[in-house]
Amino acid sequence: MAFTNSRGRTQTSLADINVTPLVDVVLVLLIIFMVTAPILQSGIEVAIPHTRTVKEITEERLVITIDRQQRVFLNNQPVNINQIGAQLHEKIRDPEGQSVFVRADENVPFGAFAIVMDAVKQSGITNVSIVTQPLEKNGSRR
Repeated sequence: MAFTNSRGRTQTSLADINVTPLVDVVLVLLIIFMVTAPILQSGIEVAIPHTRTVKEITEERLVITIDRQQRVFLNNQPVNINQIGAQLHEKIRDPEGQSVFVRADENVPFGAFAIVMDAVKQSGITNVSIVTQPLEKNGSRR
């Protein structure tokens, strides 16, 4: 953009912004987020059992996970089975009104699952849901 001053000389304006560095920074940030996003959402790998009746999870709730090696996690954080009741008391204000989801690998023995369920019940939580995956329409697993 050019303009003339009071002496009649033509001068150029330095008001134009160079957007190249801005674009470079934005592209670098985009690449960083694209690389780190899958790592943050990895979670705990569990082969969830398949059932015909499945209820969709609509809100964020506490999730207790038991993996194939029978390790117990509370919202992706490892927890000792003997301390799960105390951990639940810290995170839940209304034990009778709030529900908890239990995800267990399909190869976990029933005894390990029963111990976790007993610890949840001992903490005063009465609404416990078991997480499963739906079967395909023809009745087979995905």
